[in-house]
Amino acid sequence: MPSPAEPFRALVVDDEPLARRRIGQLLAEWPDFAIQGECSNGAEAVAALSADDRLDLVFLDVQMPDFSGLQVLQQVRHLPRLPLVVFVTAYDQYALQAFDYHAIDYLLKPLDPDRFAHCLARVRQLVARPASPPLTELLATLPPAPVVYASQLLIKQPGRYYFVPTAQVQYLAAAANYVMVHAQGVAHGLRTTLSQLEQQLDPAQFLRIHRSLIVNTHHIKELHAWAHGEYLLTLHDGTHLSSSRSYAAGLQQFLKQFSS
Repeated sequence: MPSPAEPFRALVVDDEPLARRRIGQLLAEWPDFAIQGECSNGAEAVAALSADDRLDLVFLDVQMPDFSGLQVLQQVRHLPRLPLVVFVTAYDQYALQAFDYHAIDYLLKPLDPDRFAHCLARVRQLVARPASPPLTELLATLPPAPVVYASQLLIKQPGRYYFVPTAQVQYLAAAANYVMVHAQGVAHGLRTTLSQLEQQLDPAQFLRIHRSLIVNTHHIKELHAWAHGEYLLTLHDGTHLSSSRSYAAGLQQFLKQFSS
């Protein structure tokens, strides 16, 4: 933690530039806090947290295109020292999950100055307790938090945001710099990669069958075996998908659970 002459070093993680700017504006009113760096996605956050053990505080967005804020913390739990975590999001549905990950606070967008001030006062209070071990040392003794998978996907369009429940997703297909999310006969474009999105989906429900395809197994109607471990999958709406031999093991493992 900083000495009395040093400000608290903060990292701001949010995929929205306006959100990062707003946090910067609010922090500017607190001379004992300084922004050490900014990240626009989860991968950058993991890299920043891994590279700098001097950070005292991280403002962490929950919903991001690659890794969620919860997944960022899962990937850095092994580090010897972690900053205090404040989750920031537009949706209050993640509040309980955030505190399961031992966040010290949870701020809703748009950020309220008074609520933000209360958060920083709490940070000061936590680091001013000399008789108590640092919170990050306590985190190291805790069991790993349960893996949290997305229950819905946030689709961003100019001037509009909307959610697609993962239960409605039939399959996902890679398309250049996007993933097309096919749900109930509609294709939604999501700017991410299939591998990044795969980490957010429950492997008990979503199965990678091709380097360019992930299928929701709940929507599979039947499978026809081809040569070399390849399959033709038919979904309940009549959509046909072809698997590749590279992902044959996953499909065979999926089928084994139905063996008597």
